[in-house]
Amino acid sequence: MGNLRVGVVGVGYLGKFHAQKYHHMPDVDLVGIIDTDADQAKKVAQDNCTAYYQDHQSLFGKVDAISIASPTPTHFSIAKDFLMQDVDVLIEKPITSILEDADELIQIAESKGLIIQVGHLEHFNPAVVALEGKINQPRFIESHRLSIFQGRGTDVSVVLDLMIHDIDLILNLVRSEIKTVNAAGISVISGNIDIANARLEFTNGAVANVTASRISAKNERKIRLFQKDGYLSIDFANHKITLVHPDASQSDSIIPGMKIEELNFDKGDALDDELKSFVQAVKHRHQPLVTGQMGRDALETALSIMAQIQETSQHLVC
Repeated sequence: MGNLRVGVVGVGYLGKFHAQKYHHMPDVDLVGIIDTDADQAKKVAQDNCTAYYQDHQSLFGKVDAISIASPTPTHFSIAKDFLMQDVDVLIEKPITSILEDADELIQIAESKGLIIQVGHLEHFNPAVVALEGKINQPRFIESHRLSIFQGRGTDVSVVLDLMIHDIDLILNLVRSEIKTVNAAGISVISGNIDIANARLEFTNGAVANVTASRISAKNERKIRLFQKDGYLSIDFANHKITLVHPDASQSDSIIPGMKIEELNFDKGDALDDELKSFVQAVKHRHQPLVTGQMGRDALETALSIMAQIQETSQHLVC
């Protein structure tokens, strides 16, 4: 097989990096980018030695695979159009705005033997990769994803913008059905929820407390996991993992009988790894690391949280 022909739909803040990464891959031909902003499209196309178009249909017949990094409300229609053209798709998170739309995309892909990969980037974070083999049925998980206001992503709730990253990770760490959801949130700057907190209770007894804010005074990305044989803390921003686990030889430790280890990890390039993984899945026709079903499950939980927030808000108004 020769070089994979790839395009990018939506070259705003994130999509432009998709274009850059593809442009530098030796086994990929970036054949075109799409954006309704002609000036932005021209600039990104020029920077990456490719063509630009203002409608995604212009890439039909020209690409084998496509990255969709357009606004969330457009994901479904664009992805469906490419799937119907037998094109494999990588869809930035969230997969769609509506659960039924995600189900339809998955059904189309399965019926045609096509690939859907969802852009849940944290699966490729070096810290998450380093956790492999260290997770053992976590009983309590606490995550904080706080961001200084940047003005982008406000077309959706912070639950779909930021929290969904941690929702996806937690679902894959716990691997159990959700029993109950309790959530609260408020809109402060945008027309959508800007700060949210959710408590997820799973059928296996695990509990997760998840907080996200896009109007914080600082950037913070941390997740803590408590399990029978210890405690793990991941500080994504400072590239550090703290492990606390039983060790009878540690009599003079801060916590007697427990060994405390701090592991540093390289920042890496999660987006580059994600796109390379997508390219390999397309070339070799194997299941991607982050499937459409995984994206769909994260969306379902996020929508449940948003519904709970709305219900809570209505009670407060009354």
